[in-house]
Amino acid sequence: MERMLQYNHLTTREGLMALCAVGLMLLVLFTGCQRGDTAGKSEEKDARLAVAVDAAVAEAGDLAQRIEVTGTLKPKYEVDVKSEITGVVKKVYVTEWVQVKKGSPLAQVDTREEESLVKRAVAALESAKASRLQAVVAENRARRELERMKKLKDAGLATRQSLDDAGSEVEAAAAHVEAARAQERAAGEELNQIKTRMAKGLLTAPMDGIVSERRINVGDLVGEPGSGVPLFHIVDNRILYLTMTVPSGGMAGLRRGQILEFTTDALPGRSFSGKVMFINPAVSETDRSVKVIADVNNSSNELKGGLFVKGCIMTGIRKGIVQVPRTAIFGWDVSGKKARLIVVEGDRARIREVSTGIATQDGVEITQGLKPGETYIVKSGFNVREGDRLIISSLKKGQAS
Repeated sequence: MERMLQYNHLTTREGLMALCAVGLMLLVLFTGCQRGDTAGKSEEKDARLAVAVDAAVAEAGDLAQRIEVTGTLKPKYEVDVKSEITGVVKKVYVTEWVQVKKGSPLAQVDTREEESLVKRAVAALESAKASRLQAVVAENRARRELERMKKLKDAGLATRQSLDDAGSEVEAAAAHVEAARAQERAAGEELNQIKTRMAKGLLTAPMDGIVSERRINVGDLVGEPGSGVPLFHIVDNRILYLTMTVPSGGMAGLRRGQILEFTTDALPGRSFSGKVMFINPAVSETDRSVKVIADVNNSSNELKGGLFVKGCIMTGIRKGIVQVPRTAIFGWDVSGKKARLIVVEGDRARIREVSTGIATQDGVEITQGLKPGETYIVKSGFNVREGDRLIISSLKKGQAS
């Protein structure tokens, strides 16, 4: 019995010792796994923070202030040629798209009726001249008779009545002369009028240019009252007008003589320039915009009227401005002029709040939050977090471009 109790006591003691040994082994294994997980996470975190980025050093520079505009080109000088007389087209001297000089004949309207009227007016003028000459002869005769009566009256050989009658004859003769001269002038004016009307039968170019449209042919009846249909359209593309609208908010920066740069899809890769010439003093009530017209020198004749263009008006230059590319900022509140960018401090990333100013095609102005000399991430910053370790793969200097 005593041996049995001793055996049971030994068995219980050994079991406890074995149980303690197993617990100790489990504790060691758990602690080792936990340390291994922590080390793995730390290594993983260090590996994630090593992010390759493109960066740039902020510098202060000049910022060109611009107003973005769109508009349409049209010839500065263009004209519609119409017939001032009614008649049938007898000849057409030009076709479309030909160069003409001022005074070049375009078409001839039949003027045979005017030619007969000219002959009649010439005859009337000659008759008026003859009547004037007769009146002048009669006036001279009356004056000589008056002088003779004066001498006879002084010699007592003529009465007072005879002298008065001679004076009346002179006055009547002078009146006849004036009437004849007036008749002659009227005949001359009528002749000039008919000749001018006949000359209008020849349609000529009122300026140098190109015939862009021809709407008549031989045999057409033109010049009918109330029709008002142009027969030719002539344009001069050497100087073009660029008409555009500018929002009233940009009106304060507009000045005559400012340079305008623009492009058109019709000539890709080409850039053209003009000069602001006219600024409408009134604002449109429809869209609250200001109409602006610029002169464009087109001596090379590359541009054509009717082309749609996009461009910008250079309104001034601001100095000492820090500017970054649009890809460098995120969370941009345009109306609130707030954004964020990532600044490089040492080898770590720091997210910083900045204030924005004018946005251009080149980039965005930073008014506060970034100083010249500081390094910021230009792109590849979408996977960068606060405090991440950075590897700068490329570093640029200067303004955004």
